[in-house]
Amino acid sequence: MTINLFFTITAKYQKIKIWFSFLFRVLPGLMLCSFLALLSIQLGGVPWLAMHGLSALTIAILLGMFVGNTFHHHFASTTSTGVDFSKKYLLRLGIIFYGLRLTTHDIVEVGLAGVVTDAVILCSTFGLAYILGTRFFGLDERTTILIGAGSSICGAAAVLATEPVVEGRSDQVAVAISTVVVFGTLAMFLYPALYILNQHEQIILFSTNQFGVYIGSTIHEVAQVVVAGNAIDSAAADTAVITKMVRVMMLAPFLVFISLWLSRRNINNPKEANNSSKIIIPWFAVIFIGVVLFNSLQLLPSSSQPITTAIDTFLLAVAMAALGISTQISSIKKAGIRPLLLALILFIWLVIGGAFINRFIFMLF
Repeated sequence: MTINLFFTITAKYQKIKIWFSFLFRVLPGLMLCSFLALLSIQLGGVPWLAMHGLSALTIAILLGMFVGNTFHHHFASTTSTGVDFSKKYLLRLGIIFYGLRLTTHDIVEVGLAGVVTDAVILCSTFGLAYILGTRFFGLDERTTILIGAGSSICGAAAVLATEPVVEGRSDQVAVAISTVVVFGTLAMFLYPALYILNQHEQIILFSTNQFGVYIGSTIHEVAQVVVAGNAIDSAAADTAVITKMVRVMMLAPFLVFISLWLSRRNINNPKEANNSSKIIIPWFAVIFIGVVLFNSLQLLPSSSQPITTAIDTFLLAVAMAALGISTQISSIKKAGIRPLLLALILFIWLVIGGAFINRFIFMLF
């Protein structure tokens, strides 16, 4: 009896020792990423930066890249475990928390036309990205998929959510996010100008609300949609944001589709692809849908919304900072001009093709 008790206590002690050892290895990198995340959130509240589409997430990856490419190598051995932990697990947790920003009511608000528009633009943009990226530009599949996800769904958040599914490298993720920043920022200034031009020339018959749907269904980031919509008027901004949120909700089924598709392709080992290859289910995406459904029940008090949003922003900012730290500028340079050209074509498609898709679907409904 005494011997069994001794072994039980010893086993528990060993588990506690392992957990403490892991905690001490994670803590330095986690503290570094958390500091950069808090700093980026503060900077993201600066009006001038917000007006130019530099959200906390974008600033976090820029700060992380600065640290990672300057002095981080002096203590990388100490922080690497925490940086990797932040990049992988806190990212998934942040995506799950993102579901608390959405409800099924958001879908009803934009109507069937808005939902169909989002779905058609998502599918057409991603399909175009994959065909051009892999066949015309000769990019690897992971980079192509990440760029396609960022352009077709919700910018950096979509890239970050897709990364665990395709097992992309830090430099591939950074390249994809950089394209979102470049062309999403350009879109913020372009769309209000297009609205004014269309008002005078009547190129495509859009009401203000319909133009809001056009903005929400084609601009990359949520923050960029807010800026572009408010440059027109509040009604356009509201419609644009709701449309964008519906597009964000399509991230979960998109991730499930990508996971199932890649399991058949066996992207990690194409020479050994077979029907028995293991299907990787992105459970965080499934949980994300569950969180959206739970949030639709309105069981949480409205006062909790700012708190959950702040937690979500912090978690995603920590993940972005970790991603930036892991990214080497030299690796991005090696990617060359091709990813940028692919993103440029997708941007042109979203602006021009997206306008005609919106008009056609509005005529049907």
